[in-house]
Amino acid sequence: MNSLLFSEYKLGRINLKNRLVMAPMTRSRAINNIPNDLMAEYYKQRAGAGLLITEGTSPSPNGLGYSRIPGLFNDEQVRGWKKVTDAVHNEGGRIFVQLMHTGRVAHPLNLPANAKVLAPSAIGLKGEIWTDQKQLQPYPLPQEMTIDDIRKTIEEYTNSAKLAIAAGFDGVELHGANGYLIEQFINPTANQRTDLYGGSPENRIRFAVEVAQKIVNAIGADRVGIRVSPYGASNGMLEYDDIDSTYALLAEKLSKLNLVYMHIVDHSSMGAPLVPPSVKALIRENFNGTVILAGGYDLEKAERDLQDKKGDLIAMGRFFISNPNLVDKFKKHAELTKADQNTFYTPGEKGYTDYSLN
Repeated sequence: MNSLLFSEYKLGRINLKNRLVMAPMTRSRAINNIPNDLMAEYYKQRAGAGLLITEGTSPSPNGLGYSRIPGLFNDEQVRGWKKVTDAVHNEGGRIFVQLMHTGRVAHPLNLPANAKVLAPSAIGLKGEIWTDQKQLQPYPLPQEMTIDDIRKTIEEYTNSAKLAIAAGFDGVELHGANGYLIEQFINPTANQRTDLYGGSPENRIRFAVEVAQKIVNAIGADRVGIRVSPYGASNGMLEYDDIDSTYALLAEKLSKLNLVYMHIVDHSSMGAPLVPPSVKALIRENFNGTVILAGGYDLEKAERDLQDKKGDLIAMGRFFISNPNLVDKFKKHAELTKADQNTFYTPGEKGYTDYSLN
């Protein structure tokens, strides 16, 4: 049997050298929210993947909810990201930026001056969030977004996508998963609005679809993907009655926009609820573009799901942290290095760029 994982794949306007995708992973190395030389080295080391998807990157000052995550809304950030894209392209790699607005998953201490913690509804998260200034702090109550806030945020996403192309990215991925702003609109746990953006599934997906539509108009559908996590439990997301039909409708709407991919993440291997195969199949049935699958994959499972046509590309995260040369290791069936969880989000090169390249 010929391996599909190591075969080339055409994604929109670009060619991928294999079907292994490095999943987006927050690494918290962007001091002052600006990409830097250390980050360029990190992504360069992992350019053997068919496609790299960056860590969550905020399109707005309001979306910088975590400490040391990058943004993409000003010229300095564009210059920083250009170092990253150049480094990856010089190694023959391809790279999309993940646009992540954290919404209510934020704290004022992590935001720039005059930025606001915004969400579809004024419903706070339980628990605490890390701040570099005062360590763990309770989540604040977010401000419910006005229609004007929604319009401004959609424009911020669109402007950020344009800046992504200026910075040399091959495309953008909208983060519609893990309980961040786009999923906060989709999930009635966080969205109790009674206007056009709340209530029915069609209304709750409206924000996601409008963001996607505007970005498609700005940079082209073949440069735009989205990540979703139906049944995900991250950041206060709870199950609701019409999950399957909601995501089927979302897939149908995004298919009409000709989005280049939908990226479905299943965190059940990390303790989250299982994502039923039925909802993944529904998305695939209703979406005409590329489907990326992520969550709990190893080499054997990746190859099997590709052969069974459950998805077209397979994304892996943690293996790439500690195995920059993961593709080569898979080809040789070499032993994989374990990642040090203590350095996932700490500043500096330790646990970031110092893993063996052999």
